Amino acid sequence: MFSPIKIWRNQKYIKELLGKKGEIISYTIVRIAPQGFESQAPYPVVLVRIGNKNHIGQLVDANETEIKIGQKVIAVVRRIRNPHPEGIIPYGIKFKLLSNKE
Repeated sequence: MFSPIKIWRNQKYIKELLGKKGEIISYTIVRIAPQGFESQAPYPVVLVRIGNKNHIGQLVDANETEIKIGQKVIAVVRRIRNPHPEGIIPYGIKFKLLSNKE
């Protein structure tokens, strides 16, 4: 269920991670997605080390063959799932690969 209050509370987490860089320490490819995410499958989910904490999230703008343990990523804000019928669009943190130059 989409709750404006739940989305509002999530803003603190988004603010803390946005733009932070980390390293992939593990990953998997989700081929059979849970309800609400079927249109995104297959998609990669990564475990990322940022500082001394681990975070899990979807990896965006990358295909399966590009992902490697040890790669650098950055936390970005993206739409998490399709808009709710009431018009609420949930956003959250996902990760994006950094180029070798960054």
